[in-house]
Amino acid sequence: MGHHEAPRIPLFTAIGTYFGYALLMLVGHVRDFISKLERVYKPRKSSTQSINAGYAPIVSDFEDFYTRRLYDRINDCWNRPIASNPGAYIDVLSRTAHIYGQQLKLTGEKTHCLNLGSYNYLGFGDPDSHTKADVLKTLVNHPVSTCSQRSVTGTTDLHVQCEALVARYVGKPAAMVFGMGYGTNSTTLPALLSKGSLIISDAFNHASIAIGARSTGATIKVFRHNDVAHLEQVIRRAIVDGQPRSHRPWDKIMIIVEGIYSMEGEFCPLREIVEIKNKYRCYLYVDEAHSIGAIGQTGRGICEHSGVDPKEVDIMMGTFTKSFGSVGGYIAASQDIIDLLRHSCAGHVYSPSISPAACQQVISAMTCIMGEDGTTIGATKLKSLRDNANYFRKRLIEMGCHVLGDYDSPVVPTMLYNPAKIPAFSRECLKRGLAVVVVGFPACPLLLSRTRLCLSAAHTRKDLDWALEKIEEVTDHCGLRYAKSMF
Repeated sequence: MGHHEAPRIPLFTAIGTYFGYALLMLVGHVRDFISKLERVYKPRKSSTQSINAGYAPIVSDFEDFYTRRLYDRINDCWNRPIASNPGAYIDVLSRTAHIYGQQLKLTGEKTHCLNLGSYNYLGFGDPDSHTKADVLKTLVNHPVSTCSQRSVTGTTDLHVQCEALVARYVGKPAAMVFGMGYGTNSTTLPALLSKGSLIISDAFNHASIAIGARSTGATIKVFRHNDVAHLEQVIRRAIVDGQPRSHRPWDKIMIIVEGIYSMEGEFCPLREIVEIKNKYRCYLYVDEAHSIGAIGQTGRGICEHSGVDPKEVDIMMGTFTKSFGSVGGYIAASQDIIDLLRHSCAGHVYSPSISPAACQQVISAMTCIMGEDGTTIGATKLKSLRDNANYFRKRLIEMGCHVLGDYDSPVVPTMLYNPAKIPAFSRECLKRGLAVVVVGFPACPLLLSRTRLCLSAAHTRKDLDWALEKIEEVTDHCGLRYAKSMF
C-alpha cells in the first residue's frame, strides 16, 4: 500500500489553535508578572531562598516559560510510570490529582490499559516473549553489566556474536553495537565528519542526529522533509559554492535520512535518494531506528521495503529498543569504517558496553525473525504487524481523523492540532483504559500537535476493534473528525 497524503489543516482549526496558544501564553505572562510583584513586595520566607543571590539564573525565565506555564499545566499527561512489561497491555500507575506547579505523587493504584504507546512492534517486549527463556539463562553465566567499556573488559562472547549477527541480518560486512540508541547517532557522526565536511540532513531528522551533526564541526545544510528535488538543489548549490570563505571543495558530503520518521509515520524515498547520492558521489547515512525489524517482507527495514541493495547505503544505523525488545543500537558498514569507529567513536571507547542480557535478547529476537530458530514465529509476527498497522490506519481515516504517514508503517500519528485537545485526548483515553502518547510543541510544529499511536504484532484484532471503539468515543468528545469539517 502506498502513501496517505498529509492532511490540510482546516482554517478554523488553525485559527483556534493559534488563539489557544496565544491565550495560554498571555495567562502565563500575567502569572509571571504577578509572581514578580509578590517577590518584590513580600518578605522572603526563608534565608535559603537567597542562597544564590547575585548569581545569574541557571535557567532564565524566558527559556523556562514554556515548561512552567504550558507544559506543567498538563504534566499528568507525561512521564506516566508503569509497573509491567511493555506488552500488548500495560499497567499504568496512578498519581495524585493534578495540582498546577506541584510534583505528582504515586497513589499506589494502577490501571490496566491496552498499550498503544510503546515501540514493541513485534511483541518481543511481552511478558511471555519467545526470547524470555534465553535471556534468563544468560543471566546465570553472564553479568547484568560488564562494568566496563568495550575496549577494556566490556566485551563478552555475546557481544561478538551479536555484532556478527547484526551485520549478516542487515547485509553489511561488519557491525558494532552500542549500549544506547541515542548515543549511537550522537557519537558516531563526530567520529566520521569534521570541519571541511558537509552534512545534508532531512528537516525532520531525530534530535540525536541533530546533536551528533552539531558536534562534528562540519557545515550543516537542511533539505525539506522527503523532498528529493530540494535535496538535489541543496547538493548542487553546495558543490558550486564549496566551503565557506575559502570555496575549496568539500572533503566529503554526507546525506542523512531516516527509514521511518517516527513523528510522521512516513518512509523516506530511499531509491530516489540513492540515485542522487550516486550521481553526486556523496555518502549516505540511514537511521533505521523505527524501520529495522518492522518493515520489509523479512523485516530487514527500509532497504528491503524500497528494493535497495544495502551495498548502496554507506552507513546503516539502527536501534534494538523497538522491534527487538532490547536496548542499545548498532552501526553497520564496511569493515574499514567499523575498524575506524572502534578506535575513534566516543560511544564505543568511553561508554559502558551493552548488557550481555540485552545482547542475548537481540540475538534471540533477530534469530527468530530470520527463522533460524526453526519456527515461523518471526514471519507470523511481521505479517501481524503489517496487518494490524494497516487495519488501524484505515479505520481511523474512515472515522474522519487526520492521519499522517504511510501504509505498512507501525507508527500511526493522528492529528489533535488545538493545545486544549492534547490533555483532553490523553486523559479521556486513560479513563477508558488506553495508554497513548500525545505530542505537542516543541517536539512537533506549533500547529501540528498529535497523538502517536504505535501498533504491535502482539495486538489481536479484538484488541484493535475495542481500542477503535474507545478512540471513536474520545474523537467525538474532543472533536477530532477534521476530515469531515473541511470546507
